[in-house]
Amino acid sequence: MARGRVGPKAAASRQYVTMDYRSSGVDVEAGNEVVRRIKGLARSTATPGVLADIGSFGGLFSLDPASADAPVLVASADGVGTKLKVACLANRHDTIGEDLVNHCVNDILVQGALPLFFLDYFATGRLSPDVTVSVVEGLARACRANGCALLGGETAEMPGFYADGEYDLAGFIVGRVDRSAIVDGRVIQPGDVLIGLPSSGLHTNGYSLARRIVFELMGLRVDSTFPGLGATVADVLLTPHRSYLATVRPLLDARLVKGMAHITGGGITDNLPRVLPEGVGAVVRRGAWEVPPVFRVLGDAGRVPDEDQMRTFNMGIGLIVVVAPGDVDRTLGTLRAAGEPGARVIGEAGPGDRRVTYEP
Repeated sequence: MARGRVGPKAAASRQYVTMDYRSSGVDVEAGNEVVRRIKGLARSTATPGVLADIGSFGGLFSLDPASADAPVLVASADGVGTKLKVACLANRHDTIGEDLVNHCVNDILVQGALPLFFLDYFATGRLSPDVTVSVVEGLARACRANGCALLGGETAEMPGFYADGEYDLAGFIVGRVDRSAIVDGRVIQPGDVLIGLPSSGLHTNGYSLARRIVFELMGLRVDSTFPGLGATVADVLLTPHRSYLATVRPLLDARLVKGMAHITGGGITDNLPRVLPEGVGAVVRRGAWEVPPVFRVLGDAGRVPDEDQMRTFNMGIGLIVVVAPGDVDRTLGTLRAAGEPGARVIGEAGPGDRRVTYEP
C-alpha cells in the first residue's frame, strides 16, 4: 500500500523534528516504574480469592478459592486517553463509549473471560446533557454487541476542574471464566506460534503523540483530509477500538489458545511480554503484515524512530494469539470462519527473557 503524503508544513518540519511518545508528554518507563512500585501495596491487600498479581490485563478473583471448579471473576479498569481531545475538537461523542467498552472487553478476553457487566465514570466541568447522552449511547451500543450489561456508573460535575467542553471517561468491567479455562500464558514454550489479528486503527493508544504530529506538525484540522486515506482527520482518528470477542470466542471454546496479548499502550514491545513465562521470549517479523497507512503517515511526518513506533502504536496488530505449532491451521481456519480473514502468523516464541525481538 502506498505511503500517504504529508502536507507542506510537515515536509518542511521533518528535517528538524524527531518525535516520540515521551516528548509528547507520555513517559512509558515512568508508568512501568509505578506498576513495579505499587505491586507490593496491592499485594498487601490480597484476600484468599485473589489469584493473580497486578500487571496482568485483568485481575482474577475466585468466588471459592478452595474449589478448583468455582467460577473466577476477571475485572479490569481503563480509560480512553487523549482520544477524548479529538472527540471534543470534532464535537463527535457517539463512539467514545464504544472505544471504552471494547478496550475493557479485550483486556479480560485475553485471560479467557466473557464479559458480565460494565460500569462507567463520566466527569466534566459543566454538564451537557446532549454530550453525556451521546457518550452513553456508545457505551450501551457496545455493551449490547458484547453481551454485557451496562450496570451503572457515576456522572460527576466538577466546575473549575475541567475546562468547558471537556470531560474524562473511565470504565470498569467484570467478566467470568471457569478456573480450568483461564488463559495466562504459563504453558507457552519455544516454538509456539504468534498469530496477529488486525486493528481498526489507533484504537485508544498513542493519541498524545498522534495529535501532536497531526495538529501541530502537519498543521491539519479535524475536518482536513487525512493524507492518503481520503477521509477526514476526525474519521481516521475516531475510528472505534475493535472488540475481538466474537472472533476469539470460538478459539476459547476449542481450547486452542495458550496465551493472548491485547496490544494497547506500550505496543507489541511491552504487551506481548506480559503473557510470556520466564525463560521465553518472542520473535516478531515486521514483514509478516502490511502496516496500515495511518501509521506510515504518522511515523514519516513525525520522524518517529521505529523503536518508538513499535512501543507507542499497535502498528496494525490489535491482538496476538499464541498457539501450538500443530494448531496453527485450525486456528487460522476458525478465525476466518468467524469473520477474521486478516489473521496471520507474525512470529514465534523462543528462548529468552520475556522480551520481543523484531526481525524484517
